[in-house]
Amino acid sequence: MKSLDEYMELPYPMLFRPGSNGRGFLVSFPDLPGCISIGDTIEEAYANAQEAKQAWLERAIAAGVCISEPDSN
Repeated sequence: MKSLDEYMELPYPMLFRPGSNGRGFLVSFPDLPGCISIGDTIEEAYANAQEAKQAWLERAIAAGVCISEPDSN
C-alpha cells in the first residue's frame, strides 16, 4: 500500500458538474467511490475536492481498504 502522500500525487480524474439550480459546482472522483465535494466557484470546488480526496484516502488507508490507482482509460 502506498502512503497518503503518494496517493495524493496520483492523477485521479475529477469530474466537475453544475450544482443544483445552476449554482456552484459538484466535484467527484470516479476512481474513488463516494468521494465528492462542492463549491460556489470552480476554484473553491477544486480546493474542497482536494480536501475531500485527502480525507477519503486517509479513511481508506486506516481501514486497510484496497485503493485503486487512477484509471488510465
